[in-house]
Amino acid sequence: MTSTNQNIEQLLQLCQSGNQRAQLEIYNRYNKDMYNTAIRIVKDSFIAEDIMQESFLTAFTKLNTLQDTNLFGAWLKRIVVNNSIGYYNKAVKQNEVYLDSVIYKVEVDNGINKNEQNNDKVKLILDAMKTLKPNYNLSLSLHLIEGYDYEEICEIMDITPANCRTMISRAKESLRKKIILKAS
Repeated sequence: MTSTNQNIEQLLQLCQSGNQRAQLEIYNRYNKDMYNTAIRIVKDSFIAEDIMQESFLTAFTKLNTLQDTNLFGAWLKRIVVNNSIGYYNKAVKQNEVYLDSVIYKVEVDNGINKNEQNNDKVKLILDAMKTLKPNYNLSLSLHLIEGYDYEEICEIMDITPANCRTMISRAKESLRKKIILKAS
């Protein structure tokens, strides 16, 4: 299906009336960014794809709760992050945290763009982040890549503000040490 020239507000109105073509258009516009958000948290491509699709279904069924259609992308991303964190928390409780060795593209507007991805320093940092403890990796990904503040991270990870600050500080220090070791 080719992309239409309709703006997001028009597409969302069509989605609310059950138009499947409009839903597909929105899916095509946002699926890569939402997949990349999920993969950074759950570290498993199949799980990330499931989370992304489940998040779209949730968004389409709850469109009537969205107050500002201009914020659809941020709203959808929040659904993806919450679903990813939910999966992550279940996996941690079951000791099934998956670590992949594949670097995935980070969405262009909020993270590392395609040109920067091939930069040796960026690769070094992303590789070093993958070797951190899962909770350190998650907290740094949410803070540095996704752009969440400490308060939001506390809510997402269900931790206290003091614990959040300490965890991110320790994660940064651990990352610095790993980068120094890899660089030397």
